[in-house]
Amino acid sequence: MKLIFLGPPGAGKGTQAEKLSKELAIPHISTGDIFRENIKNQTELGVKAKSFIDQGLLVPDEVTNNMVKNRLNKEDCSNGYILDGYPRTVNQADFLSVIQDIDKVINFTLSDEQIIKRISGRRTCKKCGAIFHIMWKKPKKQGICDNCGSQLVQRSDEMPETVKKRLDVYNQQTSPLINYYKKKDLLVNVDASPSIDEIFNNVLDFIKN
Repeated sequence: MKLIFLGPPGAGKGTQAEKLSKELAIPHISTGDIFRENIKNQTELGVKAKSFIDQGLLVPDEVTNNMVKNRLNKEDCSNGYILDGYPRTVNQADFLSVIQDIDKVINFTLSDEQIIKRISGRRTCKKCGAIFHIMWKKPKKQGICDNCGSQLVQRSDEMPETVKKRLDVYNQQTSPLINYYKKKDLLVNVDASPSIDEIFNNVLDFIKN
């Protein structure tokens, strides 16, 4: 089963990808992991990508596409995979359609208001990295990590105004992709507002049907 997960930041697609990866025994592949691995191992593509990143520039599609192609050619992808964070553009989707036959594209939907509430409510431990939430996963003592007793902070990329900007970018980039996969009759919308288990069961139903 070859799957693509689309969804705005905060929709929980990473959580669902991890659960489904275990259920179906296929790898969860995020572009972030691919970039980190190539840069760490100083592959030719990794060195190219780092040169753009260090200048604060977007990595060209050609470099990203070839990294993804190399990853999908590995043996653990022979029975399928879950792509998370790729493709981001129609050009990338066109490239992918030439090298792979995708079975389903799961689009996790959530209102901007809910996303802002989810992300801006997160608090992260400065020391151990544990994540809490002011509404859904409150620490025992306000502002203090349950695990190590260090201070909890709100990351700069989780401030409401920053989240709004991230959503604007996502919506601009992804709306063409949603239409692209709709036309190919591959897109399935999944409501990302229920519980984690409920969403997971809905995704499984869509895949099996």
